[in-house]
Amino acid sequence: MPITRSAKKALRSSLRKREFNRTRKDKATNAIKSVKKLIAEGKKKEVISAFQATQKALDKAVKGGSLDKNTASRKKSRLARMIKKLG
Repeated sequence: MPITRSAKKALRSSLRKREFNRTRKDKATNAIKSVKKLIAEGKKKEVISAFQATQKALDKAVKGGSLDKNTASRKKSRLARMIKKLG
């Protein structure tokens, strides 16, 4: 456990940031899962709207510093390729 005042404050701050980061990452992960599920079911129109929501969630995670921009870009690119294969 932290002893000095500044270390205690840093711990509180990092715990808050951890929650924000976890929430952002979870939203992005759940959005990706929903797109993959819709792709497996072959629902083209629903996939497109879900993909847009996924892009938004990934971009917000990047903006907040929860994800690296290249990681988000890679995930979006792979999903787009999957959707393109769907036809």
